Amino acid sequence: MARYFCPSPVRFVVPAFLLLVALSAVLGGTLAPAQSVFETAIERHGPVRPDRRQELLRQLQAHAAVLQAQSDAAKLIVKLVGPAVVHIDADVTDQTVPIHGRRRFREEAGSGVIVRIGDAFCVLTNRHVVNGAAPDKIKITLADGRPIQPKQVWTEMQTDVGVLRIEAPDLVAADVGDSDALEIGDFVFAMGSPFGLSHSVTFGIISAKGRRELELGHSGLEFQDFLQTDAAINPGNSGGPLVNLQGQVIGINTAIASNSGGSEGIGFTIPIRMFMFTARQLVETGKVRRAYLGVSLSPDFDAAAAAAAGLPRPFGTLVSDVIDGTPAAQAGIRKGDIILQFDGVVVEDDTHLINAVKLTEIDRQVAVVVLRDRQPLTLQLRLAELADE
Repeated sequence: MARYFCPSPVRFVVPAFLLLVALSAVLGGTLAPAQSVFETAIERHGPVRPDRRQELLRQLQAHAAVLQAQSDAAKLIVKLVGPAVVHIDADVTDQTVPIHGRRRFREEAGSGVIVRIGDAFCVLTNRHVVNGAAPDKIKITLADGRPIQPKQVWTEMQTDVGVLRIEAPDLVAADVGDSDALEIGDFVFAMGSPFGLSHSVTFGIISAKGRRELELGHSGLEFQDFLQTDAAINPGNSGGPLVNLQGQVIGINTAIASNSGGSEGIGFTIPIRMFMFTARQLVETGKVRRAYLGVSLSPDFDAAAAAAAGLPRPFGTLVSDVIDGTPAAQAGIRKGDIILQFDGVVVEDDTHLINAVKLTEIDRQVAVVVLRDRQPLTLQLRLAELADE
C-alpha cells in the first residue's frame, strides 16, 4: 500500500521530449513483407550506406529543430521563474513534552516561491515547513545565494498554507496563474530544493485534478482539492512552485504517494487559487474568514440513490437538513434537495461542495442548482461567515 509523504525538507534538470518522437515512430510503423525482413534488418542494424547519410542527417536536423525549440522554451521558463524560487531552513519547536523543562528543536527544510501580495513581497510555502519556528529561526536562501530572514510569518492549518513576508533589495516575484484553467495532460515544471539540491527543476504533466480525502499525516488539514502530477517531487520540494508553460505559478507542491519515501511519479500540489485565497487574507487581515451554507449532507447518497433520483451518474450531494436562518434557508434550499452545481461548477461529492463553499468570498452571491422532484431548480444564495470555526 502506498504511503503519503509531505516532502520536507545544482543544476537544472529539464527532461526532453524524446519519448514523443519514439512513440510517433512506433505508432506510425508498418509490418514489412516477409521477403524484406532480412533486408530491413540489414538496413536498420548494419552500417549506414554513404548515399543515405545525408538524408538521415537532414531528417535528424528536422527533428532536432523541433526538440530544440521545446528545450529553448523550457530554458526560458526556468530563467523567468528560477530567480523567485527560494530554499528554506527552519528550526522548528518540537511540540512534544519538554525534557527537563526545555523545548527541543528540530530542523526542517523546504522550498518556496516569491510572489507579490499587495505591495508586499511574500514567500509562499507549506505550513508544515515552518510551523512552530519563530521568524529569527527561519533562514531563506534567495536564488542568488543571499540569506535573509522573514519579517513576518503566517500559517493556516486547514490548508497547509505558510506565508513569509520578506524585505530585501532586488527581489524577483513570480507571476501567479489560473489553476482553474488547468486540464489533465497540461505540461508543468516542479521547482525547488529536493534533498537540499537548490534550484532543481523537473518536468511532467497534470495527471489528475480534484484529489481529496488523502491521509497526509497533517493534523487539522481539512480542505483538499489537490492537483496530481508526475513531475518528480522529493523530500525538500515542499512549498516549491508548480509552473505552467507560460511561466506562471499554478500550484504549491505539498506531498507525494510513495512506498520508498522518494518520487514514484505521484505528487500532489495545492492549486494556486486555493492557496492564494488563504494567503491574501492572512497578509491583509491576519486571519482567514470562511463561508458556510447551513445544511447537513447525507452520507448515504450513493450510486443507487443517484440513479433513483434520475441522475445519469453519481454526482452532487443530498441535503438531509437545513438550519433556520442560514444562507441555505434564506435561499430556499430544502431537505431532500440534491445540490448539483455551486457557482457554475458541477458538485462531485460532499467534500467538493464543502471546499467550494469555504473557498468562496463572504457576502458573495452565487447560483446554486438543485434537483427537486426530479427537476433542476436554480437558486440565488448569498454566503455568510462561519463564526467560531
